[in-house]
Amino acid sequence: MATDLGYRLRAIVAENFNLKLISLAAALVIYSVVHGSQDAQRSLLLGVVALTPPESANRELVTAIPAQIRVTVRGQRATLDDLHADDIGSVQIDLRSGTQTRFTFEPSQLPVPPGLTVEQIDPPAIDLTWEDRIVRDIPVEVGVVGAAAQGFMVKEAPTADPSSVRVRGPKSEVIVLQRARADAFDVTGLTAGKYTRQLAIERPPGHATYDAPSVTASVDIAREVTERPFTRIPVAVVGGHAAAKAQPAEVDVRLSCPPEIVRALRNEQIVPRVQILSTAEHGADALPIQLAIDQCEVHVTPPSVIVRW
Repeated sequence: MATDLGYRLRAIVAENFNLKLISLAAALVIYSVVHGSQDAQRSLLLGVVALTPPESANRELVTAIPAQIRVTVRGQRATLDDLHADDIGSVQIDLRSGTQTRFTFEPSQLPVPPGLTVEQIDPPAIDLTWEDRIVRDIPVEVGVVGAAAQGFMVKEAPTADPSSVRVRGPKSEVIVLQRARADAFDVTGLTAGKYTRQLAIERPPGHATYDAPSVTASVDIAREVTERPFTRIPVAVVGGHAAAKAQPAEVDVRLSCPPEIVRALRNEQIVPRVQILSTAEHGADALPIQLAIDQCEVHVTPPSVIVRW
């Protein structure tokens, strides 16, 4: 029984085999022609190129132009299957007047192949906002990050060269900028000396730009100092006149020294003095206070006294 069934199937397939092959090929051709001629849609992403006003116009576009638009094209499926975004190219929009407040994408701008039509453009239009472009100079600010080596300190805020940069852009953005911020100067582990580095300037917000991408920053690292006041310290008068007296007879002293030196100082080590150089038996003179402490900066108030002898 199974043998008879197999024999019958082979007979059916083999009977008029060539005619059956021709019929199958014809059916495939007809399907291809009919299917390929059917209308279909396809969406493509096209790049956008904007032509902006020349520099001399001093006009700034503050609206963000989309990098791409989506275009839906209708036509025969066979033609659409062979269509690529590169076949159409980028969409060019002319904004060189600097006054246009709305740009509408027109299907006529797109050179699609014959037989195809542009069905939809997304977005269909762009609202445009313009501002006058202004230029002004603003100072550069350099901060400090990290900590110097133990016993050392940043003497003063880092300086920048150039000390200011020129910013240009829309008036509403440029007018509010007070300073250009550079990257922070890392002082981690630095000891006494002057250090110089090239630091990038942070990009300003919005559409504004600086005329320099970086500055040369310098910072001074000095020994760490601690201030200590000494009040009402008697003034010593030297110069061979035993009866000489200073007015005022006491002064205030303020010392700026490394911490270990300040901690070791005692009041009796602070001896402000004036020296009489005159050989006259009697007299009076305004004399400067003399006081020196090793590795310390000395400030005396008042800096001079009246000495009478």
